[in-house]
Amino acid sequence: MSPTSGALMILSEMLSKLPPSERKIAEFIIKNPNETISLTAAKLGEQSNTSSAAVIRLCKSLGFKGFQQLKLRIAGDLQKNGGEGYSDIQPGESQSEVLTKMTNNSIQTLKETMEIIDQEELSKAVDAIVEGENLHFFGVGASNIIAQDAQLKFSRINKRATANSDFHLAAMQVANVSEKDVVFGISFSGNTYEVERILALANSKGATTVSISKFGPSPVAEAADISLYTSISKEATFRSGATSSRLAQLHVIDILFICVANKSYNEVMTHLSETREAVKFIQGKRHKSSRRGERIDD
Repeated sequence: MSPTSGALMILSEMLSKLPPSERKIAEFIIKNPNETISLTAAKLGEQSNTSSAAVIRLCKSLGFKGFQQLKLRIAGDLQKNGGEGYSDIQPGESQSEVLTKMTNNSIQTLKETMEIIDQEELSKAVDAIVEGENLHFFGVGASNIIAQDAQLKFSRINKRATANSDFHLAAMQVANVSEKDVVFGISFSGNTYEVERILALANSKGATTVSISKFGPSPVAEAADISLYTSISKEATFRSGATSSRLAQLHVIDILFICVANKSYNEVMTHLSETREAVKFIQGKRHKSSRRGERIDD
């Protein structure tokens, strides 16, 4: 099932990045969403003092297949319940207010990420993981936490995975990849130089490359064969956007993992069972040794 809303959010995010004629159309749509869904491309061009060709170019710039899909997504936005949106955390607010706002912001981030993810790109990424021999995840700073989480998840189902935080070590690993490997570049901004270079190196070696970044054009997304986008996650006074962006990235990794597991269910369940038994075995050894008074280092 394709997303049925999110157009107005995408238009707002892309507004400053659009060429003048497309920006005029986007501004008209944002101000007049109800009127837009009843217009043809030609009429929208007239209303925005542009042209039907500019309307079609805008749709392509936003990643839509055509004006009809854009209108359907706008209609979905108009049917949403009110009260959605991010709330900034203000100094001196109570813990109860922080709890409510942070929870609502997280929910909003997940909803927007669902609306943004391209189903075809997601399918390509899932197929690449299923067919890939080695998975390499790379991110800098907070995004490396996402890479480590991905490594842990896919290692549990017998997928050889790496997640180096050191740029040089990651480059050494990617230097030896093949066309059977998949390299993930994770960067919320999409502008992290090291991530873009890792993807470029992987491309030169013939590996499949996948980016995970916030919606919109960026060096990281453009360097990847497959681009997965997350919510734009508004920044806030206390950088609550940073927590939301991390949650969105983790959500995408979880989606990939579950889709892969669902596609190879029997095999995955076997590996999960084996890894659980391995952990129980190690824990059993530790408990037995502890009873004998021996020290077991974790």
